[in-house]
Amino acid sequence: MTFRIAVTPGEPAGIGPDICIQLAQTPPVDTEMVVIADPDLLQQRALMLNLPLELVPFDPQSPASPGKPGCLSVLPVTLGEPCIANQLTTANVPYVLETLKLALKHCLRNDFDAMVTGPVHKGIINESGTAFSGHTEYLAEQCGVPLTVMMLATPGLRVALTTIHIPLRAVADTITPELLGNIIDILEAELRFRFNIMQPHILVCGLNPHAGEGGYLGDEEIKVIIPVLNRKRQEGMSITGPLPADTLFTDKHLASADVVLAMYHDQGLPVLKYMGFGNACNITLGLPVIRTSVDHGTALDLAGSGRTNFGSLGNAIATACLMASNSRLRDAEDLS
Repeated sequence: MTFRIAVTPGEPAGIGPDICIQLAQTPPVDTEMVVIADPDLLQQRALMLNLPLELVPFDPQSPASPGKPGCLSVLPVTLGEPCIANQLTTANVPYVLETLKLALKHCLRNDFDAMVTGPVHKGIINESGTAFSGHTEYLAEQCGVPLTVMMLATPGLRVALTTIHIPLRAVADTITPELLGNIIDILEAELRFRFNIMQPHILVCGLNPHAGEGGYLGDEEIKVIIPVLNRKRQEGMSITGPLPADTLFTDKHLASADVVLAMYHDQGLPVLKYMGFGNACNITLGLPVIRTSVDHGTALDLAGSGRTNFGSLGNAIATACLMASNSRLRDAEDLS
């Protein structure tokens, strides 16, 4: 079974093009990477990296075929202006967004099994006049999906987030019983369907230090989190918590967990990135398509240097293929 994966390199002045070219030298087995990018950009960056690169036009009518070393399928999109490594320009923001729209469009048409996104530069996108808080929110809006869940994964640990890119002072007010319940529903359903985990065990972090200390350090656990978790347990879900986040991330608790649900971005992700940075990936749950991403930023200073690590891109593609395989399996079971 060969999977066809759309890859958007992200910010053209960053390392996104580099890691696509580097990974193409030893392409994933049983996977056709289709890079949605400007062919001239890819060739120029390959010259800077002193790596061979053959570009083959993407043909949606042909069957997916594994890539050969040094070869990439490409769906061309033209840059707004020529790109110089390390130098941002708002002129190429429409190009970046167009690559995402094309990847999504072809995934929705089943031309691709999944999309994998490289790092974008949020600052330059917002500077161009386009409000952009992240891939997760952008793709949810493009799909008309009211709520998605961000989950990062590395071997041995998955961490999902209740809130994502919002100020810390807004977190407590944002976590309502409705939001938390919906987040858990998406997380549990996607672990079943996309990861083939029939009875996912979810560990839930408390919001406050010591999970509120019985109300002395905050009452969000008592008023919001515990009632929702009790209701979900009554519905048959396997959930432990809320647990203090400072002791939840220990072997004692993680040994039996399929995922940790953190309350906010910097509660859970520092642990995961410490454990697996460079070998982790970002996954958006709740979309009508499979989307994974690298766990790092644009690293402008490394663009064209050859000193980049493409391990996270490889992990993101492998995870996307795993999710696609499980989705096919579940679809086949539903039809039988």
